[in-house]
Amino acid sequence: MPRGLVPAPALADGDATLDALPGVGPAMAAKLAERGLRTLQDLWFFLPLRYEDRTRLTPIRDLRPGPGQQAEGRVRQVERVFRGRPMLKVALADEAGALLHLRFFHFRGPQAAAFQPGRRVRVFGEVRPGAQGWEIVHPSYRVLADDDSAPLDDRLTPVYPAVEGLGPITVARLVHAALERLPKADALELLPAEALAGLSLPGLRDALVTVHRPPLDADVPALLSGTHPAQQRLAFEELLAHGLGLRRQRIALQEHGAVALPRAPEATDRLKGGFAFALTGAQQRVLDEIAVDLARPRPMLRLVQGDVGSGKTVVAALAAMQAVSAGRQVTVMAPTELLAEQHLANFRRWFEPLGVEVCWLAGKVTGKARREALAAIADGRAGVVVGTHALMQDGVVFARLGLVVIDEQHRFGVHQRLALRDKGLEGERVPHQLVMTATPIPRTLAMTAYADLDVSVIDELPPGRTPVTTVALAADRRPELVERVRLACAEGRQAYWVCPLIEDSEEIEAQAAQTTWEQLSAALPELRVALLHGRMRPAEKLATMRSFKDCEVQLLVSTTVIEVGVDVPNASLMVIENAERLGLAQLHQLRGRVGRGRAASSCDLLYQPPLGAIARERLDVMRRSNDGFVIAEKDLALRGPGELLGTRQTGLAAFRMADLARDARLLPAVHALAEQLLAEAPVVAEAVIARWVGTAARYASA
Repeated sequence: MPRGLVPAPALADGDATLDALPGVGPAMAAKLAERGLRTLQDLWFFLPLRYEDRTRLTPIRDLRPGPGQQAEGRVRQVERVFRGRPMLKVALADEAGALLHLRFFHFRGPQAAAFQPGRRVRVFGEVRPGAQGWEIVHPSYRVLADDDSAPLDDRLTPVYPAVEGLGPITVARLVHAALERLPKADALELLPAEALAGLSLPGLRDALVTVHRPPLDADVPALLSGTHPAQQRLAFEELLAHGLGLRRQRIALQEHGAVALPRAPEATDRLKGGFAFALTGAQQRVLDEIAVDLARPRPMLRLVQGDVGSGKTVVAALAAMQAVSAGRQVTVMAPTELLAEQHLANFRRWFEPLGVEVCWLAGKVTGKARREALAAIADGRAGVVVGTHALMQDGVVFARLGLVVIDEQHRFGVHQRLALRDKGLEGERVPHQLVMTATPIPRTLAMTAYADLDVSVIDELPPGRTPVTTVALAADRRPELVERVRLACAEGRQAYWVCPLIEDSEEIEAQAAQTTWEQLSAALPELRVALLHGRMRPAEKLATMRSFKDCEVQLLVSTTVIEVGVDVPNASLMVIENAERLGLAQLHQLRGRVGRGRAASSCDLLYQPPLGAIARERLDVMRRSNDGFVIAEKDLALRGPGELLGTRQTGLAAFRMADLARDARLLPAVHALAEQLLAEAPVVAEAVIARWVGTAARYASA
């Protein structure tokens, strides 16, 4: 065993099933198993989502908007409302006379009866401004007797993930019972001491005890923010487990062979000759990286990311030509028919003059057209096959698939990508894979979540792409924007008006696309205004977009369905209603639909005041920057990795302790140790993966 590395321990206690704990019978064990909790070790690593600070009381007058606040007062007034949605309203007053209002939408008669005027009540929850002052909706509470001294908690209270059918008190009791069976530090530890010493992190046993049972002298602000050394120790091992799983899967994938596709400079030069533009330096650099990968007899697995309009499709087409020149087929899959049809038009325009047949396969291709397409794919006549999810159906058989291209890869699940890759299995050989995304991925996220991929970045926009001027306006300035649209369209340009909803909602103050379309059609009778939303039939959507692209429609009112894949260079103005409700990545994707032509373009973000702090920050970022990678880093900090990873479905977004934005400083040491373990102690690596990831890593090669 190399110096500093230890064998994976055989944790007899950790492997014990949960029926070894007091009070856990077959029924409770079944509920725990449904949550993935089967052994003592599973409970040791069932980590708190957050902590509640019930160690102090805040006078009502000193409350501020935000979660996790505790106050106490006497019941001043109780009201049961049955108009529309039943509601219980309780007003508390403290000794200074300040009022705090409680609202319950789910309550029982005995619960309401407990709030007798004059009763002392202690409440905990998220404080927010209400119509009558500070309020908490559905607080946790305790009705106190006058002679009840009700001592405050002396330490932070951990809050665990929910287990269906078990209350939070029961879950906490089980975790603490499992902790009583923790082995000694040496038996639990998997990582070499020197790896932790350099980071000033505690051992695993101490970290687990601290996180589950914060001591009286714990650094409360550090625990609440996730920066306590105990939390960082667990985050380090969790990041290591995910990184190891991805690297292991990459190694396993590369044990497969692939058909080497030699560089074909003459063919790619002919294809370039059909373009009305020259490649940017960034496109050429990424193309060279892909060409080297394709020429090797092991499968390429490369992610190409680039901002909206950076020219990823052109790079994919040139890679496809290298495969076609080697006698291999290429398939290009997109998540929507709209985007797939756009790829189809481009590939046919570029490839068919060179004698390469481009085939189309989507759900709407039926009957004779489908039979002909399947035959062309099966006998190899179709050199390039463009389509949607329909490409993965059982009846689709390729003659010699050499390259799989997946656009907007985060919109596909892992099983779907594996199914498409397996269409090209030839014994031990698999096709090369090129996946693309227009959602810029922050470096810290790419290093961790895509450790199984080689990552290329197209970080340069083609000449002629003009930066989009972005402004944020309150909703009461909507009439000004209507006039701006009128003026822009009178000058021969086109505009988008984006709404988050299709129909009006009583609960969400958002302009619905249907209502907005009716209003704008009435306000701008001289314009042809079209409506586009996700509930329309595919043929209707495509016809509407085609009309807009052909300049037959001047103003397109749409939901966020236009976020991906719509290319209308003449559109130079975008209005986004209720922009405060959308995330940064989505706002940036929408904005990317304009600024694609020569005309100066603008994006107006309409918001409904008052703005919350995070919404204000998002809109400020959009106003200040057009750089997708700057925006992505900020989005990661504001939202975390889950939504950025989309439907990757490997469990990578569901970190129990790690936070990629907060814990980025740990990544260099994580990566170094991952390489060391895989090379020198693979048994230890397997144990780390099993402890944190389980079987999720097996999908990471997709």
